Amino acid sequence: MSRATPQAVQFAKRLMDYETNGKKSPKTPTQAAFPVCEKLRPTLATLMGNGGFQALLSRALVLASEQVPWLSAASVQPGGDVAGLEEAQAQLGPDEWAEGEVVLFAQLIGLLVAFIGENLTLRLVREIWPKIPLRDLDFGKGNYNEKAK
Repeated sequence: MSRATPQAVQFAKRLMDYETNGKKSPKTPTQAAFPVCEKLRPTLATLMGNGGFQALLSRALVLASEQVPWLSAASVQPGGDVAGLEEAQAQLGPDEWAEGEVVLFAQLIGLLVAFIGENLTLRLVREIWPKIPLRDLDFGKGNYNEKAK
């Protein structure tokens, strides 16, 4: 099983808290399933095209579903939207939903670090979230694809 590194998970949690101001609220049907991933879409689509973003998010979803099984019901649509989670949204509490979002985002960040490197990944993140502190992040610790024990 490929797990997101602790650094990517820590960063994902920090970003989620920053985005939600520390509040966990139930999702409504009109909201994007994973708003933090959604915020990355325009920048990544510019960098790698819509198909590239879809492929990257699809891979992150597969990896995340190994860790959070309810994510396996989801799929990434051609436009890059995550679909198929209506039933899970109705059944999961805010903490369980947040865990899935954190793991998915951590996997996405881990893939970006693996493909384009830490510096460029952090630069992209800084463009989208200019006020989030990044100075103590180090994605270089641990192996992204290390096996869980």
